[in-house]
Amino acid sequence: MFLPLPSLTVRPTLLISYSYSRLKNFSRCSFLHMGHQVPQSFSKRRVEFRLCNVSGFTNELLEIHSDDPSLHVLFIPGNPGIISFYKDFLESLYQLLGGHVSITAIGHICQTKKDWEGGRLFSLQEQIDHKVEFVRQELQNKDIPLLLVGHSVGSYISIELFRRFQDRAVYCIGLHPFMMVNRESRQQFFIEKLSRSPLLSTLFSSFAALLGTLPIQASSFVVKKTIGKSWSRTASEAACSHLLKYHSMRNVLYMAMTEFDKFSETPDWAFMKKVSQKLSFLFCMDDHWAPMHVYEEISKQVPEIDLSVEREGYSHAFCCSEAASMYIAQYVASLVKKHLSD
Repeated sequence: MFLPLPSLTVRPTLLISYSYSRLKNFSRCSFLHMGHQVPQSFSKRRVEFRLCNVSGFTNELLEIHSDDPSLHVLFIPGNPGIISFYKDFLESLYQLLGGHVSITAIGHICQTKKDWEGGRLFSLQEQIDHKVEFVRQELQNKDIPLLLVGHSVGSYISIELFRRFQDRAVYCIGLHPFMMVNRESRQQFFIEKLSRSPLLSTLFSSFAALLGTLPIQASSFVVKKTIGKSWSRTASEAACSHLLKYHSMRNVLYMAMTEFDKFSETPDWAFMKKVSQKLSFLFCMDDHWAPMHVYEEISKQVPEIDLSVEREGYSHAFCCSEAASMYIAQYVASLVKKHLSD
């Protein structure tokens, strides 16, 4: 989960270190290693927006299709699950992978520009079930291996997809994974109280919707002066067009409430041990959603998992910065290079 908060900042560059394990090779493509130049022999492509109906629910997709893909990346966002926040990241990842990979990013139900579902609220489990049905309906070509990439709570959703599609998914990458409640976080304490109160959730969502009724210049100004001081244009536009809607904010908070319920439970260490050679997690410093004590707990419970700590100073909400989006795209591309290429 990532809720936009005033503390989201980008700090100066430091040194980053990675640790990797090796998987069985399957791809015939050449991929970018971090620090190497990307071949320009393919056409740069922008993400394409599409509405998709799955199980009677409408959700938003961003897609980039390769002419001859050897791998299909399915990206699952955090919460808010507004997929347009990740436009810069997705386009960077496609370019870094040399145009040999198709990418699909699926947003969460009812966290959309229009209220397609009449104000209905969707839990974490309902969002997971929806993603499962999406894979079954839309990603039917089993000849193309599937790489699952998730951000924040999307990391947990990706693991649940991995559980159900072990015959197709070859790897799973969790970026700043939110999988355990952090009782030491004041921000989580506040958001949990807000999400559990129907009255406060309604008032907060109504206030967001009121801001959304302002002229675009005014709402953009408010976003820039409050939660989005260091945000990219892409992130600011996504907030104004999607987040400042009653149905979206109400669903963000409701989903958050069910996340706090689920992540108060003990993680399924047994399953993570079973698939440990096909899992990677990236953590960042000063992240209350995925703090270092969670990194340490995973290291203790499943030491075989590939864990990395990003020390560049980028925040949990990397998708709100062009520089951070490029950096995280480089990280994902390097994992593909390391684990899944010849």
